[in-house]
Amino acid sequence: MMAIRTTCAYCGVGCGILATVTGPRDVTISGDPDHPANAGRLCSKGTHLGETVGLDNRLLHPMIGRRRASWDKALDLVARRFRETIAQYGPNSVAFYVSGQLLTEDYYVVNKLMKGFIGSGNIDTNSRLCMSSAVAGHNRAFGEDVVPASYDDLDVADLIVLVGSNTAWCHPVVYQRIMAARATRGTKLVVIDPRRTETADEADLHLAIRPGTDVALMNGLLAWCRDAGVVDDAYLARHVVVPEDFWNTVVEGSDLWSTARVCDVQPDDLRRFLDLFAATPRTVTMFSQGVNQSLAGTDQVNAITNLHLATGRIGKPGAAPFSITGQPNAMGGREVGGLASTLAAHMDFAPDNVARVGRFWAAPAMATKPGLKAVDLFRELGQGRIKALWVMATNPAVSMPDAGRVREALAGCPFVVVSDVVETTDTSTHAHVRLPAAVWGEKDGTVTNSDRTISRQRALFPLPGQAKPDWWIVKEVGRRMGWPTAFAYDRPAEIWREHCRLSTYQNDGNRLFALPGHAAAGNAAYDRMAPFRWGGTPFADGRFSTPDARARLVPVTQKPLAAPLKDWPLTLNTGRYRDQWHSMTRTGLSPKLARHREEPLVEIHPADAERLGIADGALARVTTPQGASLYRARVADTQRPGELFVPIHWTDRTATGGRTGLLPRPLADPVSGQPGFKSTPAAILPVATAWRGFAILRDAAAALPDCLWATRVAVPAGTLWELADDGDPAALDALLPAGVRLEAIDTARGTRRVAILLGERLVAALFVTRDGTLPPRDWLIAQLSAVQASPTLLAGRAPGAQVDRGPIVCACFDIGLSTILTTIAEQRPADVAAIGAAIGAGTNCGSCRPALSRLLAQGSTHAA
Repeated sequence: MMAIRTTCAYCGVGCGILATVTGPRDVTISGDPDHPANAGRLCSKGTHLGETVGLDNRLLHPMIGRRRASWDKALDLVARRFRETIAQYGPNSVAFYVSGQLLTEDYYVVNKLMKGFIGSGNIDTNSRLCMSSAVAGHNRAFGEDVVPASYDDLDVADLIVLVGSNTAWCHPVVYQRIMAARATRGTKLVVIDPRRTETADEADLHLAIRPGTDVALMNGLLAWCRDAGVVDDAYLARHVVVPEDFWNTVVEGSDLWSTARVCDVQPDDLRRFLDLFAATPRTVTMFSQGVNQSLAGTDQVNAITNLHLATGRIGKPGAAPFSITGQPNAMGGREVGGLASTLAAHMDFAPDNVARVGRFWAAPAMATKPGLKAVDLFRELGQGRIKALWVMATNPAVSMPDAGRVREALAGCPFVVVSDVVETTDTSTHAHVRLPAAVWGEKDGTVTNSDRTISRQRALFPLPGQAKPDWWIVKEVGRRMGWPTAFAYDRPAEIWREHCRLSTYQNDGNRLFALPGHAAAGNAAYDRMAPFRWGGTPFADGRFSTPDARARLVPVTQKPLAAPLKDWPLTLNTGRYRDQWHSMTRTGLSPKLARHREEPLVEIHPADAERLGIADGALARVTTPQGASLYRARVADTQRPGELFVPIHWTDRTATGGRTGLLPRPLADPVSGQPGFKSTPAAILPVATAWRGFAILRDAAAALPDCLWATRVAVPAGTLWELADDGDPAALDALLPAGVRLEAIDTARGTRRVAILLGERLVAALFVTRDGTLPPRDWLIAQLSAVQASPTLLAGRAPGAQVDRGPIVCACFDIGLSTILTTIAEQRPADVAAIGAAIGAGTNCGSCRPALSRLLAQGSTHAA
């Protein structure tokens, strides 16, 4: 079979993939060596995409309520209810909430429908939650939302500063490019992050600043650069507008000692960073959610852009501020106007832009002002002002802050439509209409990655059941609402050409975003399209997208940090795990991706854990003024004292705890509208359980097990449930299917072990203990695939000696901690590369290399 060139479904790195279809829903995946974003590399998530293309839990037919419906009936109902709502309450009574999982063509059609034909700005995207502060900061500084950097800059930079980014986990391929620059040309790496992540472990310097003090740090650095004579006065005079009182605003209170005190870092460490930055013209400052997801996110972005503009480190090789996005097509959504605060093609709602886009679309009812941003949208939904909502390719009942209130708002909305690939999500349980959308491997269109490279995403499989592409679903609703000519698209290439024409329509060079030459491309050229980056080297000529072609220094000051609250004395931070994606509707299907972090953990500093009586591996409840959720505790000195970290991925479909969206405040940056997920006042207390255990099932349970703690883990040929409770474990019998029952009970140890056989094959196992130990899971999991069950099932191990490989460290090759430690002890490898040569760990995506480096340094001490 010939490999199909396509693009990864996950983060904004935008890696190229070679996909070879080997069966009806089977595909082998490798990195595309010719793609400029990854040159053949893939992270663990991309490597295991082939494990996520099955049809389990797929929504394959339109549903009205709980009944299957035809497409005509479902689409007619959606169009009629939206028309009726608009007629009765006006266009601002309806809203769309969409996603960076959409392709650019999908995004274009839905934005056109809402802003040009319904006549409201009420379309926002889950990208609001991850990069809208970067958008707002770029617009304030440059006059346009342009990322003025590319991955090529990493290859020639002498210093890379990562701010609020666990790049080794969240953007592993970019991280490997940084590591290659360090190895080949000695590039220095500084990591600025309150947590000591695996990214920080490999850095030349780690500044564990107090959360929310990024403006103080960057202003202190700018003041230091000015005193050191590094500010480029000539560049400022030619290309930048400097407000009259800018320097007094920035310099005041920004000396070394004051900055160190505010940021809570050692003055000597801070001085090392200041000196290194001042002495290194070729510097790239990369920032991500730690900067953006803040109540002062836009100011933090502008503190970074101020630094690069003032020192002339922009528009030059190896010198730029660089926002790295989270989702595969967050940038494409920005280009077409998928945010409520933008119009289309990098235009805002200025009257001449509204008129221009209205002419181009021949729009009957152009929106004239921005719509509701995500947090405000769901607040208005809860207050009854939004009467009809369409959610596409996202799960706000999980991902929005104060998600309990979001769920209540969805439940109270008169008409909710959800387009999704999954049959049931926490959001779609509230839908009146569910529409089956295409998923990665079935979609055809384009995406734009973090460095402005546009790539094709191509279909590998035919559409299953009655699933349809998002653009098709939206255009059919638009036609039924009364605009058949405006939405007469038959294929993605037609939408792409219209998008390209709009990007250049009456542009006259005022906006850097433009796609000349592509508007005339035929269908065959679209099908053949190779990756390309728009915009060249932005601002290399010193001209910016402002009326006077000059950039702006934006005076920003450090906001006072709130004192700890009596009932909520800790600070809660949220983020991603290395091998999972969003709410795990896709990655949760992969057994290999499940093994790195099987359960949602709350990470807590040892001093806090000791003071509060929280033991490593026990359960703990995190509470905030918005809600509470249960986690397994991980005691780790990588946390700052007084701070907690929890992951964002678990839902009511996958666990009884770990619902992180319940906890953050529904507060947002006043400029960008991006929620502040990184610093929620919180408390934590231990939770006692009478027993703990696990169940392994060939067929997944229809519902969550009836116990306090249950976490579902995908495993080969079945499902693993990790369990704990303080009641009677006999309730777990409801999990077990019919069959021949083998059982062993040890009353003295409070241990119960059950195996269920059908014929000679294992179909379920349950192990519970009150005081004893539990066996490793791997051997029992493998028994689900065995033709004949082992006679030692109830012992939980194979006959004779057995080697436990330990927790999975390298997800790409399924290599566990014990295997790695044994290799280190027996073979004494000199470096991480030698470990890779011996057992393969770290030789694919490289995201486990920091962990391997740490294990190598700890050596036999860790084993002991």
